[in-house]
Amino acid sequence: MAVGDLVLTGLMAVLLVGIAALLTRIENWRSYTPLAGGTATGENVGVIHREKPAGIIRWLTTVDHKDIGILYGVYAVIAFAVGGIMAMLIRIQLVTPGGAILGANAYNSILTSHGITMLFLFGTPIIAAFANYFIPLLIGADDMAFPRINAIAFWLLPPAALLIWAGFFLAPITQNMIEPAQTSWTMYTPLSVEQQNPGVDLMLLGLHLSGVAATMGAINFIATIFTERDGEVTWANLDIFSWTILTQSALILFAFPLLGSAIVMLLLDRNLATTFFAVEGGGPLLWQHLFWFFGHPEVYILVLPPMGLVSLILPKFAGRKLFGFKFVVYSTLAIGVLSFGVWAHHMFSTGMDPRLRASFMAVSLAIAIPSAVKTFNWITTMWNGRLRLTSPMLFCIGFISNFIIGGVTGVFLAAIPVDLVLHDTYYVVGHFHYIVMGAIGFAAFAGIYYWFPVFTGRMYQRTLGKAHFWLSMLGTNVTFFAMLALGYLGMPRRYATYEFNGAIAPLAQVETYHLLATAGAVILLVGQLIFVWNIVQSWLEGPQVEDGDPWNLERDGMLDREFQWFDRKLETAIADGGEEDDQSALTNGGARGDD
Repeated sequence: MAVGDLVLTGLMAVLLVGIAALLTRIENWRSYTPLAGGTATGENVGVIHREKPAGIIRWLTTVDHKDIGILYGVYAVIAFAVGGIMAMLIRIQLVTPGGAILGANAYNSILTSHGITMLFLFGTPIIAAFANYFIPLLIGADDMAFPRINAIAFWLLPPAALLIWAGFFLAPITQNMIEPAQTSWTMYTPLSVEQQNPGVDLMLLGLHLSGVAATMGAINFIATIFTERDGEVTWANLDIFSWTILTQSALILFAFPLLGSAIVMLLLDRNLATTFFAVEGGGPLLWQHLFWFFGHPEVYILVLPPMGLVSLILPKFAGRKLFGFKFVVYSTLAIGVLSFGVWAHHMFSTGMDPRLRASFMAVSLAIAIPSAVKTFNWITTMWNGRLRLTSPMLFCIGFISNFIIGGVTGVFLAAIPVDLVLHDTYYVVGHFHYIVMGAIGFAAFAGIYYWFPVFTGRMYQRTLGKAHFWLSMLGTNVTFFAMLALGYLGMPRRYATYEFNGAIAPLAQVETYHLLATAGAVILLVGQLIFVWNIVQSWLEGPQVEDGDPWNLERDGMLDREFQWFDRKLETAIADGGEEDDQSALTNGGARGDD
């Protein structure tokens, strides 16, 4: 055990305890009440109403669920940008067989941080952004059940990101004594135990902190949906997005503490010479069992709320209520239960008992059924509907298309004979990126565009929104379909170079598909640059929304509670007497809500 590693771990623990102690002494948080309400249930203290402070102090001290939702969203978009830059570096590296720009260590570092960033720092927070802002509005609550815990859960995330990325900042300062983790995002033992690099410890501490934040948020969502609903909101008419958040929160409560326990054991193995994952102890496979018991429910933790977003948004632009609402809810609950019985399909090639392996194959194939139920319900909702191809609707349709491809390729990987051939090839990478980027990312974009008028009071540039969709759709399918082809050609994943001719196909053929994947990544990058420009420019200068029904939903009886709240907000807004600039050109002159 390196003394420096132990000292560094101790210093980080002291720092975190010190921060927590400082926060408890800054002010009496009980005296602060947000404008939206949110007083703690059961407190017999006088309510002191106070205007929100201005500037940075507002964002550092707010406990308003809407402000915290925006903080989550900004944080997630920044993480998405960082993870996207890492992805571009990976693709540029693989343009040539010998590697274009990175050494092996740098490639492994970026590969590791890309996966962790996209899953833990973008995927979970972007969902929390929508949930924090809109769940209380959808269920008629004043605020979250525990507003202050809600704020703490968010403010644990920035230090978590800094710890996960710490190796990139510290490597030049410490002359590479502390480097970024090079374990891959799955952190398989014995590599993650034996890698003598304090950057791995920092990354593990950051992951642990993000898990604590997610667990605190999950408890808050469960308490809010159970106890803070308006009297008119029953379990029978609870919106589908709230159902998926409730299911996701239950999965988090069971899955994330297990990951935290496994991380603690891994830190003890690394720093105190315990043998949880040593060959003579629990064995390296113990880590895989613990990690994937968390890891596969994590897939559904990430994808269930986006399914809820699509189920909520798609009917609005199809002019019809969601077909088979109860079956969509039941399929959500079924996926939540079954997700804990499929983890070992990631381990088919480890040599486990064939009878046990077959049972996991059966459950892995069975979980495709509730997913298919949702897909057929979405398609049927659009059937004979009055479709309006707005940007949110386009991203919902793109979600369904990509989810079908990602789901079908997943069914192949759930079959043991096929998985033994394709395991650890680029086929697996293509499969889960169709889900993570092609489905989760697309649903997030649909939600951002759909609710953009609500959280900004402005409208985005609609032509740029559509350009963002088509470039994202093209880039996603070019990139990840090329990866599926690479998997069939036998190209293993996680390789910094591929000059070897050990693959099934000739090297030239492999290089061609890598070039295609990189070209698709460039298209994706251009689309995301357009997205960032559109969001920032429209937020600052877009035309003011003067109607509480910007999508013309009332015509079809589809106006939900959040837009009713938005309409009341517009009606009670204090006019400043100024005249707004005519910026209608930004919306390309389209009719209201019909682009």
